[in-house]
Amino acid sequence: MTARDGRAAAPPDGASVLARLRGMRESLPPAERLVAQRVLASPAGAAALTIGALAAAAGTSVATVQRLCRSIGLTGYPALRLALAEASGRDRTEDGRHIGSDIAPDEKVSAIVEKIAWADGRAIEDTAAQLDLDQLQRVVDRLVAAPRIDLYGVGASAFIALDFQQKLHRIGRTAFAWADPHIALTSAALLGPGDVAIGISHTGSTRDTVEAVAEARRHGATTVALTNSPRSPVTEQADHVLLTASRETTFRSGAMASRIAQLLVVDVLFVAVAARSYTSTQRALERTFDAVKGRRIGTENHR
Repeated sequence: MTARDGRAAAPPDGASVLARLRGMRESLPPAERLVAQRVLASPAGAAALTIGALAAAAGTSVATVQRLCRSIGLTGYPALRLALAEASGRDRTEDGRHIGSDIAPDEKVSAIVEKIAWADGRAIEDTAAQLDLDQLQRVVDRLVAAPRIDLYGVGASAFIALDFQQKLHRIGRTAFAWADPHIALTSAALLGPGDVAIGISHTGSTRDTVEAVAEARRHGATTVALTNSPRSPVTEQADHVLLTASRETTFRSGAMASRIAQLLVVDVLFVAVAARSYTSTQRALERTFDAVKGRRIGTENHR
């Protein structure tokens, strides 16, 4: 698979098929989107349908279902049914209950805890399972060699950018996180070959982030997209694509639900970069820890 669409080379399992459907849903042609919505509404129910029955349930044609299968990298409808059946089995508890992500108006607190924990846990597992390791390694290589790293994200993604910037800064890497679109663009304009620009956007269509990544690319920087949508404007501007796989619940928008998955990728990148320069990383972490440890109450006499 190519770097541009972010797909992994291994055959997709049920979790990655559903993650791809979620990520690609908004960019699909209208008829294919209807089928994707029907499948995502009830993967187990869709797995039990013939191709004709699924087409009828979605108000489309058999040919449209077949096109959707090809769009998500499957050989045909039998492969989709198998993937959906496998994914549905993963979404059941040991006692056979299916845990959904929809929160009812009268939902008990215990059920809310269970559903949120389930959705967040699955976001981590699904993201880890579908990460393209070749793309990940290439991004780590670029980060290790980069004289400067720019991170772009707005809204909820801005917090992820700031978290990554803080991690990189603590080990002596020159990194900047920009949420203001004007400052992001001016910073991107000063990047050059060897520098790395990372755009973080759950939908992949946030104009501020896309334009900053595009500006960095125009000046020769290596560009990376961290997104949930493999077919989106930000991936068109990226040399490397890292995909997340988050699940939404009723009261959590895509941007909010994506943070768990985005933080997983950020942590993986940070640890991989840190491990490549183990001695200097350890030294930097010790120095930065010593610099702030006196700010904790009760440690004033231990500076």
